[in-house]
Amino acid sequence: MEKPSKSATSLKDLINAAISDLEITPDEYQQIMNHAQADGHLDKEEAALLAQFHQMINNGTLKRVRG
Repeated sequence: MEKPSKSATSLKDLINAAISDLEITPDEYQQIMNHAQADGHLDKEEAALLAQFHQMINNGTLKRVRG
């Protein structure tokens, strides 16, 4: 089993910190998106994390709030 990339690990940490209160501000959302694209390559771990993140927003687990 391959070890997740450093960027995927840091993306996971960033997402976990942002969702700790079950609310996502515009700044948190933009920071997550910027981090995912920072190295110019979206690896499979990052894609999976972003898919789960967006699924949590879409199904109401996470609520997008105003900054």
